[in-house]
Amino acid sequence: MPTKITYYALINDFSSRERPGGVLRRIEHNGGQHDEAFTRNLEWERTPLLYSYERGDGDNDFYEISEEEAELIVERIKRSVTGAE
Repeated sequence: MPTKITYYALINDFSSRERPGGVLRRIEHNGGQHDEAFTRNLEWERTPLLYSYERGDGDNDFYEISEEEAELIVERIKRSVTGAE
């Protein structure tokens, strides 16, 4: 099975669909799957947030987005962290 990547926007009490609080990606491959969030460390790091959401944790909401939309969120996070905003 080829690797499949699905992107999700994170929405919580401090964000909206127009300005998501973060971005996650689910990577599916022959060995299974894992989730990563783009963090303020400016790296993709493993996260349990999407699994928690699927098990009923209501602290965050997620909705599927395109790779292009994910890249825009990543760029916004980078600008925010580096002060280039």
